[in-house]
Amino acid sequence: MTKLFSFICFLLLIKVPVLSQTQVYELRVYEIEFSRSIELLHNYFQKALIPALNRQGAKNIGVFEESGESLPKKIYLLIPHKDIITFQNSEGNLFVDEKYRIMAEPYLNTDRTKIPFKRIYNSLIHSTKEFPELIVPKDGGLYELRIYESHNEGALQNKLSMFKDEFTIFADTGLPMVFFGKNISGDQMPCLTYMLANTDKEANKIGWSKFINHPAWKRLFSMDKYKNNMSNISRIFLKAVDYSQI
Repeated sequence: MTKLFSFICFLLLIKVPVLSQTQVYELRVYEIEFSRSIELLHNYFQKALIPALNRQGAKNIGVFEESGESLPKKIYLLIPHKDIITFQNSEGNLFVDEKYRIMAEPYLNTDRTKIPFKRIYNSLIHSTKEFPELIVPKDGGLYELRIYESHNEGALQNKLSMFKDEFTIFADTGLPMVFFGKNISGDQMPCLTYMLANTDKEANKIGWSKFINHPAWKRLFSMDKYKNNMSNISRIFLKAVDYSQI
């Protein structure tokens, strides 16, 4: 016991660094049925699902709609889980939560002809040690969701390595990042996903102009080892609904 106590004291004295806890983000995209009301879904999120997830420890849950009038209409739900185990246990924990079962009853027992969405697309994104946790932005009038696809896993790993030098460029050029990570499941694999926040599209445009003209980005972009590590980029502009926690 004395030796163990002495060892613990030694660790405290040398201040062993604690690694940042990386999160797992669950990104759901609900594709809405044409001409159906989405009030049921919003009520379910606001009154049942989000409060229950908060009770499980999930904080800063985001709910977004696409900026503009694109069809079919989509609702985006972003859930930051502490880790993969928390994600795995989350759904089961919902159904042993009495408050959730009561508040979710109108949604869970809705007739299939009245359910507002056609399908749900689900992606899991594992954050990295360079950007381990979601950051709630100070100014979030407009959100930009970006998905970078690569032609194989090696190319994606190369892009992830390149990003280690890109985080500071985003911060320097007025493009605050909300979350970042490597997708571990979804429809566009292999890929990475991240989200930026700005006040509006003009601020976003100015930020990207500064980014592509930043000396550090020009240096990275010109390096042979980072050539051809992406095969496609998807960009979606989003706006948060009034009850979103982001």
